[in-house]
Parts: sequence; C-alpha cells; structure tokens
Amino acid sequence: MIKVLFFYKIYYYLCNLEYLFIENNYNNQINMKLNKLFFLSSILALMILCPSDIAAKVKPATSPNKLIRLIVTNDVKGNNVFNIEYKKFKNYEEVMTLPVKLESKDIKISQKGARKYIKDQYEMKAGKSRICSNEGYEYSYQLTSDIEIIFRLYNDGVTFRYASENGTLNEGKGKPNAEALAYRLKDGTKRWLQRFDMSYEGFFPMTTDGNSKEHHWGYPALFQTENDVWALISEGNIDYGHSASSLFKDNNSVTGYADYLICPEPRTAGYSTTNNPWRVVMIGKLSDIVESTLVTDVSAPCKLEDTDWIKPGVVSWVYWAYNRGSKDYQIVKQYIDMGEKLHLPYVLIDWEWDVMQNGGTIDDALALAVQKNVKTLLWYNSSTAWTTNGAGGPLFKLNKPEDREKEFAMLESRGVAGVKIDFFSGDTQETMDYCQGLLECAARHHLLVNFHGATIPRGWQRTYPNLMSTEAVYGAEWYNNAPVLTNRAASHNATLPFTRNVIGSMDYTPCTFSDSQHPHITSHAHELALTVVFESALQHLADKPESYLAQPKEVQDFFGELPTVWDETRLIGGYPGDYVVMARRQGNTWYIGALNGKDEERDLIVDWSFLKKGSYSEFIFADSGNTEKPWKFTKKDVNMTNTDEFIHCQPRGGFVIKVTENK
Repeated sequence: MIKVLFFYKIYYYLCNLEYLFIENNYNNQINMKLNKLFFLSSILALMILCPSDIAAKVKPATSPNKLIRLIVTNDVKGNNVFNIEYKKFKNYEEVMTLPVKLESKDIKISQKGARKYIKDQYEMKAGKSRICSNEGYEYSYQLTSDIEIIFRLYNDGVTFRYASENGTLNEGKGKPNAEALAYRLKDGTKRWLQRFDMSYEGFFPMTTDGNSKEHHWGYPALFQTENDVWALISEGNIDYGHSASSLFKDNNSVTGYADYLICPEPRTAGYSTTNNPWRVVMIGKLSDIVESTLVTDVSAPCKLEDTDWIKPGVVSWVYWAYNRGSKDYQIVKQYIDMGEKLHLPYVLIDWEWDVMQNGGTIDDALALAVQKNVKTLLWYNSSTAWTTNGAGGPLFKLNKPEDREKEFAMLESRGVAGVKIDFFSGDTQETMDYCQGLLECAARHHLLVNFHGATIPRGWQRTYPNLMSTEAVYGAEWYNNAPVLTNRAASHNATLPFTRNVIGSMDYTPCTFSDSQHPHITSHAHELALTVVFESALQHLADKPESYLAQPKEVQDFFGELPTVWDETRLIGGYPGDYVVMARRQGNTWYIGALNGKDEERDLIVDWSFLKKGSYSEFIFADSGNTEKPWKFTKKDVNMTNTDEFIHCQPRGGFVIKVTENK
C-alpha cells in the first residue's frame, strides 16, 4: 500500500508538470503523455517484480550520540540485511552490512518491543581503563517464530546476539552456520586479518582483496572503509555451554563484496542455551577502536566477592633466553635475584620445574623467592593439546575438578601467587568450560592466572579478574622458535595495538636487549616502549638478567616503577604497521610509548592536547643512534600549552616519555 501511494504521488506530480511546462503544441502534448504512460507502466512492473520492502516496517536504530545507525533493508538479491552506518559530517556512510544467514526459509524481520536504555559502570583490576562505563540502546528483532536477534548500539560500536526462549540455539550441532550472521564488506576495503590458528599466533597483513585464497580467519579483524571509518570485529561474554567462533569466507556473497560468516565451534550435547555470546563491532575513528572497552562492557560482571588480593605487576621470566631453563636451579636463582635487584614483584618459573636439578629443587626455589621477597608464578600444561613427544610438565594435574582443587590448594599453602597454563586445544566448548573452571578454582585459592597457547580474550578479565593476561599473539617467544620475526617485528609491533591488544591483555613478553636463538633488529628504545604500548597486567620481561642489569640506572629504575594496569588510555597517533604513539595514565603520571614500524629514520609527533595546561616533569628515553652507547636521556620541566613535540626515531626505533604533573 505504501508503494502504491508513493507512485500515485509521482504520477500526480507529473500531471502538474505537463501543464506547467509544455507549450501549446499538440505534438509536445502527445509526447509528454506517451512518456508519462511509459513511466507509469515501468513503475507498475517494478511493483510486481520487486520483493516486499521489509525496511518500510522497521524504524532505524541509533546510538545515543546519533553517530551509529542500524537500518533494515534488502540487498540486490532481495535478501534481508542489517546495514550498519556511521555519520561523517552530515551524512551516514555504510560501514558494513549484516545479511541474515539462519538456515530458515521463513525469515521476516520485525521489530520486537520498544528500545531499552543500557547504562553500566564497573571497575577493572586489569586493562586499558580502571573505571569503564558504557551507554547504549538495545533493540530486538524477530527473525522466525522462535529466534530473535538483539542489537545494542553504543557510541563506540554495535553488539548483537541471537536469542531463543526455548533453547533452540543448541540445535544444528556440527553445523556452525546454523546460527551465523555474516559481515559483508566491499572489495577494496582495507583489512588486517590473521589467518586462523588455534593458538592465535600469526601476523595481521594488510590486504584489500576480500576474495583472497584464505578462507578461515581469527578475531580480531580490523577494517578501514573508503570513507575512513574504522571497524574492529570480535566477540565477548563466553559462558558455560558456549563455544567460541571465528570467521569463514562465504564464496556465495554478492558480487563486489566479501562475506565473512560467524562460525562457532559445535556444542556438546546436554547444553541448552537461550543466548549466544555477544558479537562485537567497534566503530569510529582509529582512537575510538583502540580506547574501546566493548568486549568487557558486554561480558558478565565480576563473580568474585573478594578481589583485594589481586595484584598485577612486572615479572622476570626464565624461558626466552635459555630455551626453557626452569629445569636448572642455578638459572632460576638468577631470575629470582634479578627480581629482587630490579624491585619486581614476581618471578615466573616455567615448564619442567617439577624435575628441577643442578643444586636445587622447586622447594629450594620457592624458599629462595620468599627470602628475596619475590612472589612466584608456576607453569602448568593444560594437558589438552600437547601431552606427548617433548611436552613439558607438570602434566595432567588440572584436568579433573578434584585434581585441580588439590593442586591449587597445595600451591596456596606454599605461598605461590599464580599459575601460567599452556597449550589449550582451541575454541571448543569443552575448552571454554575448562578455562572457566580453572579461573574459578584458582580464585578460590587466591591464584593469579595467565593463559598461554590459548584463545584470545573474550571478556573474562571482567568476570574473573584473577585472569591477568593471555598470550594469543605472535610475541617475542618467536625469536626462539623460527627466524620469521626478525625482519617483520617492527611493523608487526606497530600493528598489534590496533588489532590484538584492543580486545584484552596481551602477554607478548616484551623488552629484550640481547638476542635469543634468532636476532632482533629493533632498537633499545623500541623494546622499552613495548612495555607501555602493549597492555598486560602481568608484564613478563624476557631477556637475560645480565642484559637488564647492564642497562643504565635510569632504565633499571624504570622497570621497578612501571605500572601494568592503567587508569586511562589514549591513542595519540598512528596507523597499523606504520607507527603508534600511545599514552597511558596511572595516577598523575602519564607514560607515552612510541614505536616506529618502518626501516627508516623519522620524527614522530606527540600531541599534548590531552593534557591540561600546567607544569610537568618530563623524562624521555630515546635512541642515541650510537651502538656503543645506545641510550639518549632527556630530563626537563615543561609548561604544557597544548603544543606538539617532535621526537626523532631511529629505523625500527621508538621512545618512552614519562610525564608527571608538578604539584
């Protein structure tokens, strides 16, 4: 009916045009009437051939700041799609479309109920911001008789999930696409995607070809539209009974576009879930992406009653320099001594500690750490992905609930502060349930947790704040494993702040001044800046003790004072793979870390406009360009007047600035 009225108005308007503009010429009148008749017949044909306009029945949804809009429409094939748009200047520009991929032939999108106002504020023990807040509107859309999709539009993105009142979302086991929605982006869109691997250890190369031969991608996925709007895709709020998901390329997408299907791992029989995890799309400027907390915003609130015992900090780590090393008591002693000398709160004793020898056992190491006032973290094998042919121990200590309860109780009684658990078997529901069981049991025994060889963060740091960090990154450990990182590290390091580290703490194990099995060619200041640019509640220093202790006093003092949790994070400038300038605040002190991702010298700009005017003490750690004396230190008092500062960087270099407000 709407279409009929619309086209009648057009016909009425044409009739008036005829008498306004034609001359008193008979032939002109005949031509006008014939053209009008042809136009009307074309309109009627389109009405018959085109599918019904679902979008006319569904009102647009918007974020509180009106910059993000969601509309329901049809694509060129007549399929129902949700369009996500972002307002630049005065116009809304398409970011991506979300075609409905439910395996149902009876999909009719209709809005369900009135929008709901969402507002939340919570405190984090780890992460880029101590106090997080969000505000948004929630909209529900009915898809079939028993399945709906719920959208939340926040000022920095869109989240959505399927819901069902009768648990039908558990049907279709083994058919991941049964509850998938696709992300559709135009070919030519710049994208930074990581080829899927269950350890999430790989590069994020920039491409513009949605039709590449690769077909399976992991989160997070970063996109830059032709209108310079950024979007990052991930997910949050994995609960018991959920599996995690990843992205598959759909070869049947609309011409000129690439579809990425959201494909969860199959679920185990016996679980009946009414809600899926939240799919997360951060949207806006690049700074909006980097500073967003949407992954934890949509995750379950903290389940722990007491969190005062949770203390993040810097850790000395034995593995990198000696290719394991924890089997040797004499080497472990060096790292405990290093922790004492640099005033680090923790030492991590890695795999094979259960067979420690060469003058001492794990009992001796724990006693020495107590004497030196350094708390210990111990490594465990999850015993799910790698248990044979060289897999380190301890093995099979945590798999059964009763066994992990006994083991964690023993660690608590011995004064151990936390555990690093390694080698998980991907994104399966069994693994997700296992990880949550580990976190809950560890919390009962006041143990911090660091997941390695594991999936990416999906919001558990809010729900279980004893989760300090997760690997899921191509980090410094790879200088140990293969020669692939040496020439690509600088660019890779300048990509991670915009991709992997956006979604949660990232245990890269940074800041190595010497070489492991394979050399690094990033500068000293670049390496130091990694400890600020990369956020991790447990920041593991990977190099040899003698390497750190050979550094100038200014650098040694830096490690003893370095925060690993932040009140506030600001992206000052950058572009994936090119460079990054990141500012993080704790109290009244700002740490600014910068990385040059290129192989040539350049000046990087620090825009001080985020600081209020006043007097500050500034200390700069930079590269000298002299291999014999690689450091250049500058200390000065400055009066901030919102001016820019240019700092020279070496190839693959960087810098750190520590700025404290003078009272």
